[in-house]
Formats: sequence, structure tokens, C-alpha cells
Amino acid sequence: MKTIMTKYMNRRWWLRRVATVLIIGWILSAITASAFAAEGVSTEAGPEGPAQTAFAPDTGPGPVIIVISGQSGPNSYQNYAAELAKLGYYSVLLPGKDILNPELTGETNLKKAIDRAQRSPNAVKGRTAVIGFSLGGGGALYNATPLSDLVSMVVAYYPYTKTWANKMGWFTKRFQVPILVLAAQRDRYKECCVIESMQAMEAAAKQNGKQFELVVYPEANHGFNLQTGAKGEPVSAYRPDDDRNAWHRTIEMLKQYHPLKGNEKDHLIHSP
Repeated sequence: MKTIMTKYMNRRWWLRRVATVLIIGWILSAITASAFAAEGVSTEAGPEGPAQTAFAPDTGPGPVIIVISGQSGPNSYQNYAAELAKLGYYSVLLPGKDILNPELTGETNLKKAIDRAQRSPNAVKGRTAVIGFSLGGGGALYNATPLSDLVSMVVAYYPYTKTWANKMGWFTKRFQVPILVLAAQRDRYKECCVIESMQAMEAAAKQNGKQFELVVYPEANHGFNLQTGAKGEPVSAYRPDDDRNAWHRTIEMLKQYHPLKGNEKDHLIHSP
């Protein structure tokens, strides 16, 4: 009787150990998968396009959004791009310097990035939305807005406009897609993205009959939506209420001009 009981207890102990190992393995796999999704998949620059970090939706293929960083690089914008993927979009983050630069390679790089993203198994084929920040916002306005065959809409956060400040009539004639600009009233960062240029752009766009909306945050400064900088340091300009409002307006723009299709719509409807 003792022998039988001992064998039975040993068997139960063994089963518990196996179950524990399996559960721990499953938890670690889930954590790893989640972290991997949050970090995205990075690709170096090459013949197919500029360097990128891609964030795939966990709901299956989604419409493509190209996110273009500011001059400091993509690090500060990883979370933003990841949040778009959580909604159901296939989000691809690019360095701003590759889309607006003195070499004038931005349009070519953007077209390559769009083509590469559209060929991904994570993409729903169709036009691409473009969201840019600072330098990347200027790149989106200059190089994405004329591409109505490839681009559905553009959102530009505190975009670079210095180069075109005195020729907004010419500049806005390039606009061929709906545009939302989210500007900071107090922005004097390198005089690159000042409110006067945003207002001049709005006036010229309306005069040229373009689909253009300007939203100004009166107390905000450059980078008002960024919690951390390129090296992970806190950003003093961060304004959570303005950040939430800008995100909400971006989502509304996506709903109208770049909607999700199928089951992934629920993620967009219930987004914060």
C-alpha cells in the first residue's frame, strides 16, 4: 500500500511540475510576443527603401500608415506608431531626415517605403495614410500631399515650414489630399515651425480650395505630444490634454479618410 501511494504521489508531483513548466513557458512566450510586437521589426536602409520599423496589427492585415519622425530620429515616436498598430493598422515608422533633406531624395524614399509596406503580408492593399512630426511633418506636407494616387490623407504635427514660409501660395497648390495640421501656438523651436507660417498656410490652402484644417493649441510648444525624447529623457513640453486631443482628432481623420475594414473596426471605435 505504501509503495502504491508513493508512486501515485510521485506521479502527481511530476504532473504538477510539467504543468508548471508549461504555464511558465506560455507566460514567457506571451510576454516575449507582446514585447516583440511593441518594439516592432526594424529594417536597415537598402534598395527597397529607407530604414524603417514596422508594427503589425495583431488582428490580421490592416491599412498602411506611414509615420515620419522628427529630426531627432524615430525613438521618440515608437510608442505612437505602436498605438496605431493596436488599432488595427499596419504602421511603418521612418526617419524624418530620409523624407525631407537637402539631397531632395524624400519623394523617392517615400514612394519606396509605401511600395514596400503595401507588399507586406501585414498590409491591406490600398492607399496609405501619412502622419509626420516636425521635420517629418514638413516632409509629409511637401512629398506626400501631391501623391493622391498613393496617399489618402496627411496629418502633420507642428510641421517644419520654414523653407516655404514666404511662398505658401505655391506650396499649398501641391496639396492633393485632405490635410490636418496640429500646431503649437508657442512653438519657436529653431524658428522651423512657427504659428505664423501655419496660419499663412491655412489662408493659402483655403484660397486654393484645398481640404485643409488647422488646429492650434494655445499653451503648447514644440513636441507637446512627446513624453520622452530620443534618449528616453522626459520632455518638458509634454501636455497630456493636448496630446489626447490631437490623438482624438487624428483618429477622427483616419475614420473619415483611411478607415479600417472588417473586424478591426472595433479597435478604432473603442480607442481612447
